[in-house]
Amino acid sequence: MKRELGIARCGLACCLCSENEVCHGCQSGECPGAGGCENRNCSMEKQYDHCYCCPEECRKGLLAKIKPYGFGLFARRYGEQMLLDCLERNEKNGVVYHRQGVMGDYDDFDDVEELISFIREGRR
Repeated sequence: MKRELGIARCGLACCLCSENEVCHGCQSGECPGAGGCENRNCSMEKQYDHCYCCPEECRKGLLAKIKPYGFGLFARRYGEQMLLDCLERNEKNGVVYHRQGVMGDYDDFDDVEELISFIREGRR
């Protein structure tokens, strides 16, 4: 885990991304998809560091997917540092952020509250 890369504006975990060898995270401005990222552009326009800082309930762009939405909701409730702590602990315990491509253990949820519980507990 590259904790210093933190959490992307949308909620995805730059710190665990398989592309972080060539990308220095969403906040660096070097993300390969930065120009066309609806969430990045919106949060910058509204002057928020992350979508979860915005008071509006939003499911546009990547927030339509459960993982970034759930990670952002977790960060809103418990703080980004706790999210990073849980992700780091979970990774050390074998929870996989990316398996083949972009799918991993955090993607196997249909209910956001179950995902949040999984982040906190590291098990189902």
